[in-house]
Amino acid sequence: MICIRCGNDNSRFFFSLKGKMICRKCISFNGKDALPISREKGDFHVKLNYSLSKKQQEIASKTAEAVSKGQNVLIHAICGGGKTELVFQAIEETLNRGMNVGFTVPRRDVIIDLYPRFKEAFPSFKIALVYGGHNEELEGDIVLLTTHQLYRYHRYFDLLIIDETDAFPYYGDETLEYFFKISLKRSYIMLTATPLDNMIKMIKDTNGLYLTLFQRYHNHIHPIPEFVIRPFILKYGLYDLAKEFIVSKLPFLIFVPTIIDCEEVFKFIHRFFKQGDYVHSKREERERIINDFKQGKYDYLVTTSVLERGVTIKNLQVIVYKANHNIFTKASLIQIGGRVGRKIDAYDGKIYFLAEYISCEMEQARQEIITYNNSLRNL
Repeated sequence: MICIRCGNDNSRFFFSLKGKMICRKCISFNGKDALPISREKGDFHVKLNYSLSKKQQEIASKTAEAVSKGQNVLIHAICGGGKTELVFQAIEETLNRGMNVGFTVPRRDVIIDLYPRFKEAFPSFKIALVYGGHNEELEGDIVLLTTHQLYRYHRYFDLLIIDETDAFPYYGDETLEYFFKISLKRSYIMLTATPLDNMIKMIKDTNGLYLTLFQRYHNHIHPIPEFVIRPFILKYGLYDLAKEFIVSKLPFLIFVPTIIDCEEVFKFIHRFFKQGDYVHSKREERERIINDFKQGKYDYLVTTSVLERGVTIKNLQVIVYKANHNIFTKASLIQIGGRVGRKIDAYDGKIYFLAEYISCEMEQARQEIITYNNSLRNL
């Protein structure tokens, strides 16, 4: 027996209800499916208020050419390299051929953040935004959606771009990976700053194209993380670092490994610095709090990994509390560090790894960023 929705063939996950076989693996994925739409060919052009760098344009053109041939593409680009903009040309050409485009990421905060950027870049097209609790309108010229919503789009996308395939909750989830595969009609583009070996293998197995971009779009180097080691007195170290940013009037994020840490650290730091808040996956009004921070209403946020990716704020600084915790892998630390220095007029900043000791993951993350910077200096 095979589930037609998620591909599960393990009998342990099936049960009978009123004579109907139910699959436990995808029982929570229910709701209407997207309807097929036919689109006319056109001659539309992406609208950008800035120019791509020479290297960015080279990768964008190679990506569009590969997609036009039905090839798959993996783009390995440093955080702040402008990954999203690298696929705009491929999207433009696919739409002009009358085909359907999707852009998917695991986390809804990121997809919500991308929506205004796509509206600005593709003003002539209808853009659908689909995530849990926001799925009334499923069809559009471009569909922005979380990976959890892909089950609604069976053999739907001529081009599907997926960002952050190495991120929770997508990575390692067989059901979500299956939804990605069955939603494809033609080709895909994978975007990541931290590619996994299986992603590279997947591209090679399909005769796809592997492209790399190790320079940020503004051509400045990636800020290098600084280790701040405070055995047994982490919170005092946190106070000192937070005070530095408060005095400098720079917005900052304090990343913590768990929800319990998030709430405890906020209670501690809020005693000294009142203009802040905290967010995690179970925090009510999370979207409002994040938006208020972006608008400058808070000096800082304490956060779990929910803000590890897709956040761009001018002059943002970062502290990673308990950076030696096993939840902070090399990839996650690189992603967190990538929040800093993303603006062309604010390309520098501080990344503090606050820990009781230097973990292998901390050292590897720092070394990889140094390697990226060295490759840029050698250009």
